[in-house]
Amino acid sequence: MPPTDSTAKNAKPADKPYKLTDGGGMYLLMQPDGAKYWRRPANAGTMHGRG
Repeated sequence: MPPTDSTAKNAKPADKPYKLTDGGGMYLLMQPDGAKYWRRPANAGTMHGRG
């Protein structure tokens, strides 16, 4: 399930960085210092393998 606005706002820092994924390739990266970054892998949305 994709992170909702309230889930993203209420995310708490942990000892290590962690991800809240949206299931479509993007994710919210939560840093130990409380910083939050939306990330998308460079290959998100591309076709993999043969075909």
